[in-house]
Amino acid sequence: MQIQVVKSKIHRVKVTGADLNYIGSITIDEALMDASNLIEGEKVSIVNVNNGERFETYVIKGLKNSGEITLNGPAARKVHKGDIIIIMSYAIMDFEEAKTFKPWLVFPNENDNSLT
Repeated sequence: MQIQVVKSKIHRVKVTGADLNYIGSITIDEALMDASNLIEGEKVSIVNVNNGERFETYVIKGLKNSGEITLNGPAARKVHKGDIIIIMSYAIMDFEEAKTFKPWLVFPNENDNSLT
């Protein structure tokens, strides 16, 4: 049997921008992507702590150490600059493997999205 488990999570990061006139996705600071083991094009689930919105999109790489978290395209309507969101990705794996799997969990500074 295979199940879906949390693979990566960036917990409580501040939205720095929302660009409705972009083709779609979420732009994430490359340092946060590296720390959470996310890759460009990976599907992610987004939870907006401020308004309860939940949606899915894919990752594009932002400038390293910029703190950028920008929602693009239609997803820009689900957030406001300054909102706090949680970004998660999932992996499908064997049930027994999932019992010992350890996800990449990142808890950035909410003020500037830095890893310190």
